[in-house]
Amino acid sequence: MSLQSPPAATAAADVPPGPGAGLPPGAELNQGSAASPSAEEGGEDEEEEEEEGEKEKEREKLPPIPSASSAAAGGLERGAKNQFSTFSNFITSINQKKEGIGNRNSPTQLVIPNIKNVRDLPPICLDVRQKQRISIDTLPQELKAPIPPEPSLPIRTKTVKDFQDDVEKSKSSGDWKAVHDFYSTTFDSFLEINAAFKTAKIFKTFQNQKLHVLSNLQKDTNSPFNTIEDSGINAKFVNVVYDALLNTPQDVQKSVLKGIINGLLQEWKGPRTKDDLRAYCILLQNPQFSNTSTYVIYAHLLRQIAALTEADHHFLVHWSKKISQRRFKQLVDRLLQFISLRLFPAKPEEFPPMVKCTWWIPSATKVLALFNAANSLISPPIISYTDFYNSTLDHIDLMEEYHNWQCYGNSHRFSFCQYPFIISIAAKKVIIQRDSEQQMISIARQSLVDKVSRRQKPDMNMLFLNVKVRRTHLVSDSLDELARKRADLKKKLKVTFVGEAGLDMGGLTKEWFLLLIRQIFHPDYGMFTYHKDSHCHWFSSFKCDNYSEFRLVGALMGLAVYNSITLDIRFPPCCYKKLLSPPIVPCDHNTLVGISDVTLDDLFQIMPELAHGLSELLSYEGNVEEDFYSTFQVFQEEFGVIKSYNLKPNGDKIPVTNQNRKEYVQLYIDFLLNKSIYKQFAAFYYGFHSVCASYALLLLRPEEVEILVCGSPELDMSALQRSTQYEGYQKTDLTIRYFWDVVLGFSLDLQKKLLHFATGSDRVPVGGMADLNFKISKSETSTNWLPVAHTCFNQLCLPPYKNKKELKQKLIIGISNAEGFGLE
Repeated sequence: MSLQSPPAATAAADVPPGPGAGLPPGAELNQGSAASPSAEEGGEDEEEEEEEGEKEKEREKLPPIPSASSAAAGGLERGAKNQFSTFSNFITSINQKKEGIGNRNSPTQLVIPNIKNVRDLPPICLDVRQKQRISIDTLPQELKAPIPPEPSLPIRTKTVKDFQDDVEKSKSSGDWKAVHDFYSTTFDSFLEINAAFKTAKIFKTFQNQKLHVLSNLQKDTNSPFNTIEDSGINAKFVNVVYDALLNTPQDVQKSVLKGIINGLLQEWKGPRTKDDLRAYCILLQNPQFSNTSTYVIYAHLLRQIAALTEADHHFLVHWSKKISQRRFKQLVDRLLQFISLRLFPAKPEEFPPMVKCTWWIPSATKVLALFNAANSLISPPIISYTDFYNSTLDHIDLMEEYHNWQCYGNSHRFSFCQYPFIISIAAKKVIIQRDSEQQMISIARQSLVDKVSRRQKPDMNMLFLNVKVRRTHLVSDSLDELARKRADLKKKLKVTFVGEAGLDMGGLTKEWFLLLIRQIFHPDYGMFTYHKDSHCHWFSSFKCDNYSEFRLVGALMGLAVYNSITLDIRFPPCCYKKLLSPPIVPCDHNTLVGISDVTLDDLFQIMPELAHGLSELLSYEGNVEEDFYSTFQVFQEEFGVIKSYNLKPNGDKIPVTNQNRKEYVQLYIDFLLNKSIYKQFAAFYYGFHSVCASYALLLLRPEEVEILVCGSPELDMSALQRSTQYEGYQKTDLTIRYFWDVVLGFSLDLQKKLLHFATGSDRVPVGGMADLNFKISKSETSTNWLPVAHTCFNQLCLPPYKNKKELKQKLIIGISNAEGFGLE
């Protein structure tokens, strides 16, 4: 079965949505967007009043908003069109009279008034179409677009030490004026932010024992930073200023928020300058945005960043990868918390109604996509891909999200499926399971309709994929059955072992998978090579006339995912990357499949010794051609015969030199992991997708496919103990206490045998031990009997043994002889 990608959907499951793909320049505010902040009620001198009046006049010059296209139903609707009076009130509250000098002298918790009725600023344009397989690195290092001139910055000479000294003096004296002035000035505008935090390369010259740096400082802070690798931000100064902020008095913190509002309300003409991007990058790191009372301001900041052009996003992505791991994680967690609390607010009255701020979550998710893109650019990544999971999404209607995405693709209607990096593996498993169930029901219904239309008597067996095999001919029988019943692969699987009375309620299926995989991957079978150094299997490069057995292995993996069975397969991560290349089977059968971009790191995971040798070749400082005497030709042994292969035309005549050794290494890796096994892996690929063809695969990373197929090999028996249910026993009963004392003392091998005995598999499912629904039931039989397991239900029947020694002895005998099924 072949599927085409949904409209405009990305073809790369492991590549996040292109940051800002298709987004237009930012959202401007018209002259009615927000009233200017009112003057403080008392204690303000005339100069401050005049300054406020000048700001009001400037805002009145703001141009009207250009009209934006309306969203599709259920999408990001435009907010109300009337004045944003309550947002003005919010700003006014920040400027209100200070409540006595004590507020200035002691740090307090930031308190911001009720903002539930805040009117939203106009939404950003809604076009978030993703690019198919477009990486963030496809843009050139230096963008060709004209860069608008950056205005001259004010001169600010305060250093990190100066600021730290001011803070210490304020703490000891109780006078925070110097610190307050610094914060209020620095965050008053984007220009001031750049003046304070933009890196200055000071050239010190001494003349008459005096330091003259002013002209050089002015020259250097105004020098442009237009490269993706150099943001020009003094990160150390930014960190020190933000670390101190939350320990300052309340009025200092309010002055920062007031300045940020002023910056966001400024009029923008044309594309953003790099100074603007620097300001956005700095403002995102403000720790005040962890407080829900600041979420209105935070939302508007996120909206403006989400609305930047793709070229501007390109800069932000590369600048973000330079942020330290701890602060990068804080930024990601802050965005995830923002999304979670907007979906499920602890105090709904804290926020505007959801219908009036539908753009909050899409904006935050788009900005989170920038950090995900930055994280993926670095090897190893800054943080784990699992740190982008938002477990809150496990509790929303995931299938509605999935169906919206299927129907609308990546058009105007927002869906979390457009940004799969935020969906946890547990949530993706639910989507895949329900999608599989719907496909099973659809196929079964069609079979029933076909039968009735031909006036034939319906048979319940027609609703299942029935596989009958002999244990003595397991592989050949399984291959024949799956080949004959290819049209039924998407039905519910039922397995029967010929000559055995076991009824398959799930347990026989698990054993069939286990025995079949064990036999196929045996070294004597010759399909796969086991590499002891990496403890994994890889495809044999031996040529043969029929690759149908590789298709069988692919179909087995597909059936396992389709029927929620975990397998004990040890493939390297590279295999799952190839399995998603592409994630949807192409309609054109001439299109190559299973070909992925492979690197030396991929080879290290399979053949570490060879990879180490190639790494040594790349770093060799001598004459490669004379010392190694190699050509672009490699040799492989096949059935005792040494065969040679050219890595490029006439490769046997091209020497490997210092200049072309990188090309040689890359061609060699590509030969080993792609070309030499292409037919084997293509058959494996088509076998897997013959069962698992689904748009849901677009949501998965290669690592997530591996977890779905293999589960987790790490056993946590303590977690199993906590989640176990009992029937006929209490957890405090002596027999149960004996049982867990014995099991927790088992070796890992015996613990795996117990899990296999009771559940039919020694792997842990995606949701952990709790997802096993393991149950221990009391068996009323004699204590001379061994324990009995019902693998269909993950149930262990345990007689009430009299002592721990007897229980341990009988349990070990039972779990060590656990093949074959019978009826009691």
